[in-house]
Amino acid sequence: MFSPSPKLKEQAKGKVRKKWRPFRATDFQSLMYPCFIFSRVLGIFPYKITASAFEMSKPRYVASTIVIGIFSSYGLVVLYQVDVSSTIKFAGIPGALQCNCYLALSCFIAVITYILSKPRMRLLQTMMEISTRVPPESYQKISRLIHAKDVFGFFFLLGQAINCYSDTYTETLFKVLALYLTLLVFQMDMLYMNCVCVLKACFKRINDNLMNLRELVVSDEPHLLRRVYHEQRNPFLLMELKALKKRHLMVSDTVQMLNSIFSLQLLATIVMTFAEITFSLYFYIVQWKEGVGIIELEKQIWYAYYITAVGYYSIKIAFMAWACDTGKDQALQIGTTVHDVLINTSDKQIKDELQLFSLQILHRENTFCAKGLSVDATLLTAIVGSITTYLLILIQFMVTSKSCGQQPSTNITQIV
Repeated sequence: MFSPSPKLKEQAKGKVRKKWRPFRATDFQSLMYPCFIFSRVLGIFPYKITASAFEMSKPRYVASTIVIGIFSSYGLVVLYQVDVSSTIKFAGIPGALQCNCYLALSCFIAVITYILSKPRMRLLQTMMEISTRVPPESYQKISRLIHAKDVFGFFFLLGQAINCYSDTYTETLFKVLALYLTLLVFQMDMLYMNCVCVLKACFKRINDNLMNLRELVVSDEPHLLRRVYHEQRNPFLLMELKALKKRHLMVSDTVQMLNSIFSLQLLATIVMTFAEITFSLYFYIVQWKEGVGIIELEKQIWYAYYITAVGYYSIKIAFMAWACDTGKDQALQIGTTVHDVLINTSDKQIKDELQLFSLQILHRENTFCAKGLSVDATLLTAIVGSITTYLLILIQFMVTSKSCGQQPSTNITQIV
């Protein structure tokens, strides 16, 4: 009914501009801004963001349907060209296996991304609501890492686009498909990692509040007049504990929601990472031992394939495992702090509330997992150990074959 004055409009615009400053995030939206923008460019962000809510945008949803449909369908066409019609040929069986594995897993992630668009929107809405208690200083601290990896990673992959040019039209389209799917998988992995970092900040905020309550309990300072609250020695502490317990329950529910939505994507990402690193190292070892490459580098989108591909997948899975492992540790730290406060208080009501809080923590296993597979440092160690064992066996096999006067290249192709 009343239109705002020009001055208020300018102030509102100034606030919006200030909110989107890079590396200086103050809330959930500004923290996730680069990830949202890049996802929108790829056609996998069919939402519009208002002041305090995520809403499904019909035009963007239609565009997302078209983009995912085109690239997923062409992925199936490429698999047909590789496996059936032989329009796209590889030098050997390992190269074809790598192509099949990569395209199948990437297209699977693309389809899952589209199917889970609405559940993911509800997750982002919940994340924005529970993260309102995180102070701007914490957002600014984690934005340095999140904005840096999102921006640098996206443009690093986009920089490989020059390698998409090929002599034939078919191979050029194949490389464009591979680059798009690589960008899509990267954005979904970074979205997951960003959500984990925000949840870690929420757990840290709860733990910091508990530490502050511990200091109040130890100092034994009265918070309100005893004659008014004669039945409760520390009503302020009780209210704070109940609020923290409720907040912890909300964050724990969000962790479970995150796990359920991203489980299939994470499993596919882990398998893809293991396969790509293994194949890349395998191709390099064979070339190093035999002096002959068994993969056509002109069909790859990477500069310096043997270094860039292994480095990219290794760094990405390491960052994801680090975020999940530190997030799990931060959630476990809350239980330690609760017991510390419990030891240092003598008030019966506060002790009862802390014991209930402790039971709640025990019943909520805040681990980041994919269908029961924990994503943490243990997983990273297992991947490294499996790849190392396989490569050692491969090297020994090659050395043994050479010493016996056999032709190892043919045999190696068969065992893969």
